Amino acid sequence: MILFPAIDIRNGKCVRLIQGDYNKEKIYNDSPAETAQQWEQSGAEFLHIVDLDGAKGSETTNAETVRRIAHATSVPVQVGGGIRSMEKIRTYLSAGVNRVIIGTAAINDDAFLKQAVDEYGDKIAVSIDARNGYVATDGWTETSDIKAADLVSKLETIGVSTIIYTDILKDGMLKGPNFQELETINKQTSIDVIASGGVSSKTDVSQLKAMNLYGAIIGKALYDGTITFQALQEEI
Repeated sequence: MILFPAIDIRNGKCVRLIQGDYNKEKIYNDSPAETAQQWEQSGAEFLHIVDLDGAKGSETTNAETVRRIAHATSVPVQVGGGIRSMEKIRTYLSAGVNRVIIGTAAINDDAFLKQAVDEYGDKIAVSIDARNGYVATDGWTETSDIKAADLVSKLETIGVSTIIYTDILKDGMLKGPNFQELETINKQTSIDVIASGGVSSKTDVSQLKAMNLYGAIIGKALYDGTITFQALQEEI
């Protein structure tokens, strides 16, 4: 199982939000590229980046910051947040990003998602953000009437190879992920599943590994010093 340290970017800085609330922000580093280098030095083998401004639909995105991260480290990088066009996918991939994560657009624009997967294959992932089992969109500000499990089945048909599954109510709360929902999703699909939201202890990582998940994203617990990245690596 791969552990992905999360780097959430807003206004060019490394931050964390609690449950996706843009009014509950904590800045951890003015230089996300420096943060990325620290995770690489700690043994990270893949980095997870979120452009929070892009996720909320802002015209001001953090593409240049992401490019600096990709060039500052030698480990692969995946990035999501506001990716709604082929142009943006190409921009990120040409900047050195290894995998681009489509979120809201995967729900709202089947043709775009299919084109992206047809053109770039496993370089495309889909982020499924769920609240009480239903898909949330637009930077977690809207909840749809689409069940997450139904969306996964649809994505498999399209040919998506990787999904990031986030339980919003668990995110940033340091109380563990939604194991039951993750297990249900992982068992129903052949798609690689990356767990996100609430992963904060060695026990969490050990349990996710036992469920045979492809990966887990770690955020707030690392930045708050609740656990070290090295300690979590011992469980994989």
